[in-house]
This record gives sequence, C-alpha cells and structure tokens, in this order.
Amino acid sequence: MSSEKAKVSEQTPPESVMEKGEVVVKDGRASYSSGIEKLAGPTFNEARTARLLRKMDWNIVPFLALLYLLSFLDRSNIGNARLAHLERDLGMTGKLDYNIALAVFFPPYVLAEIPSNLMMKRMGASIWLCVMMIAWGICMTLMGLVKNLTGLVIARIFLGFCEGGLFPGVTWYITLWYRRHECGLRMAIFFSAATLAGAFGGLLARGISEMDGIGGRPGWAWIFILEGLVTVVVAFFAKWVINDSPETAKFLTEDERTEVVARLKLDRTSLADEYHFKYFKAAVKDWKIWVHMLITIGIYTPLYSISLFLPTIVRNMGYTDEKAQLMSVPPYVVGCVATIGGGYLADRSKKRGPYMMFFCIIAIIGIYPNVPMGVAWNGNNIGGSTKRAVGIAMHVGFGNLGGVISGFAYRSSEAPRFYSGHGLLIGTITMSTILSLFMHLYLVSRE
Repeated sequence: MSSEKAKVSEQTPPESVMEKGEVVVKDGRASYSSGIEKLAGPTFNEARTARLLRKMDWNIVPFLALLYLLSFLDRSNIGNARLAHLERDLGMTGKLDYNIALAVFFPPYVLAEIPSNLMMKRMGASIWLCVMMIAWGICMTLMGLVKNLTGLVIARIFLGFCEGGLFPGVTWYITLWYRRHECGLRMAIFFSAATLAGAFGGLLARGISEMDGIGGRPGWAWIFILEGLVTVVVAFFAKWVINDSPETAKFLTEDERTEVVARLKLDRTSLADEYHFKYFKAAVKDWKIWVHMLITIGIYTPLYSISLFLPTIVRNMGYTDEKAQLMSVPPYVVGCVATIGGGYLADRSKKRGPYMMFFCIIAIIGIYPNVPMGVAWNGNNIGGSTKRAVGIAMHVGFGNLGGVISGFAYRSSEAPRFYSGHGLLIGTITMSTILSLFMHLYLVSRE
C-alpha cells in the first residue's frame, strides 16, 4: 500500500484537509476520504494530469479569450471612432463631451457585476454569457445609428450594463476548473485578449473607416455596426461551446470529471457551493478583498486611460489620423507578450506579488499600464464558490470604477503634453505598487 501511495501525484491535500481525511488507493484508483464525503477517481500522475490540463485549456480558454477580445474591442473602439470624425458628426463641441461619453459606460458596468455573477451561478455560464453577449452586441450595433451626443451617451450606458458581468464572471468560472496556481496563466491568456483588442482595434478601424459614406453612414458608424454584429454572431455559438462545470462537461470522460473535482478539493479548504446570503456577508467583511480592490483600481485607471486615449495621444504627437490608428498597434503587441509571460512565470513560481510589483514599476517608468491580470489576485483562495463569486465581482467591479476616472484623465485642453493625465497614472500605479508590497509581506508572514 505504501508504494501505491507514493504514486499519487503532488496533489497531496493541505494539512488543514489532511486532518479530516486522507488519500487512499484501492484497486489502482486514488480516492480522498473524509468524515463528510468521498471523492474517488483514477490514480493521479503527472502525465495523466498534464494531458487533462491541456484538454481543458483547449476546450475552455480560447473561446473565453475571444469573448473578452470582443468585449474590450466594443468598449474601447470609441477611441478609434474619434479619429474617424465622431465628434464632428455628432456635434460634440463641448470640451468635456467626449470625456462624458467615455465615463458614463463604467457606473452601470460596475453595478452589473455582483448581480451578474450571482445570476451566472444560478443559470449556468453557457446561458448567461450567451445572453450578455447578444445584449451588448445589439447595443454596440445600435451605437452606429446614433445622431447626437445624447444618443451616444444612452448607448454607452446600456453597453456598460450589458458588458459588466463578463470579466468577473469568467474570472470566477475559471476557478471552477483550475487549482490556485494554475489560474494565473489561464487568466493571463484571457486578459491578453484586451491587448489584442487594442492591436486589432487600430487595424480594423483603419480599414473600416474607409467605408465612409456607404449606406449613408460615416466611417465611425461602420466601426460600431460591424464589430457589434460580429459579437452577436459569436454569441449564438456560446451555448454549445461553453460548459457550465466540470461535473457536466461533455468533453471530459467520467474519470476526468472525477479527477478535476478531486484536484480542486485537495487544493482548497472549502468548495462550499451553497447559495446563501452568509457567503455574501463573508466576502464583504474580508479586508483582504478591499485591499485588492484598491490595487485593482490603481491598475485599471491607467489601463482604461491608455486604451481610450492612446490614438488621441499619438495623433497629438504630429501624426495624421490614419497613421495614428496604425501607430497605436505596437504597444499592445508588446503588452500581450508581457501579460502571458508574466502569468506563466507567476504560476511556475507560485508567487504573484513580486511580479505585480515588477510590472507596476515598469509601468511607472514607461507610463504604460501593462500589469498582467493573470499575475494579479485571482480570487481562488477566499472560500467557497459563492463567496468567491461575490469577492471577485467586488474586486473587479471596484477596479472598473477606474474607468470613470480614466474618462477624464486626458483632456483636449492639455494637449499635446497631457501632464496631469500622465501624473494621474503615475500616482495610481504607485498606490498599487505599495499595496502589493504590503499584501505580499503579509501573506509571506503567514506561510
């Protein structure tokens, strides 16, 4: 028996779990036995687990990344539309008209996040994500039909509300499949879609803007219409591509489903699945979540500022509108590589704090906000799935309030140097760096 136990992979439960149960092997099968429940599955070994993870990666991560690419493209393409004479055509003559149109997206975006996560938990990811995508795709398409600033503002408000649940929902969804130190790379790949959206956004806008006048619509309108329609088309495939949970995943065998659940059980002290208000209160009262909320808003503020204003900043360097669209692409390509690389290294080292601080310092030096979200806190060790769903929504939701701030970060009256905007970004990233250091030292002290 002892030799068989030695074959069980590194998936040894933490001490807090071992006190209540043990991993045993019987007839070539590994099982976790406690006084409460029994999780049985095939013998775990590195080769089997590696194949399982690759299978999960190919069936889960690419489509989620595509969803976020479309989401970020739809919320940030207004920056490219601006260079295609959006303001002129809609009569946006006020100094802050464009800034207001940007900022109104984020309050409803944040308000939707916690309710959306709870709805996803009840309805299942396949249905809820499909509903969200159709809703925001329609909003995006209709934004191409607006006639004035009022119409643009209303469309942006509804777009924010419909998109609000995607990022926290997918963040929570990934924790249903992967262990804590496996989530970073997957979240990095998912979040890298935002950088790809920035790169594709510039290229697409440059091409689509040439449709100016077709159907009586200006070039910027076609940017909104076509990108919105693509989202709606992809949404119709979501129901069949997305699996709600490991227990019901059609691409996994019965033994693989058992192994996924067992691995998660061994990795965490709680997999409580109850839908109860006490877990909501537990998340709200956890001070660590509040610290991470501040870290996130310090990162999201420059993230959104750059994504919304980079074409404008580049244009004010003396480039033409067309050239500025293309010049906004290279920084996002570098950002994509850094995001995935940072997430991979964080997973390998099983440490996130040092990487977060490193990228924050790089961002301060370059005023380029590329802190890989896969490196950041992934919410995978804050209790059961309900508390985790609420905690992630709080963390991401508050961070997205940085979008409201970013809407006013760069004002036309301060072009071309934008000193106050750059100063704001340095300040928020510095705050995130200091708080990341605090949390890193705190967590190290409790190891």
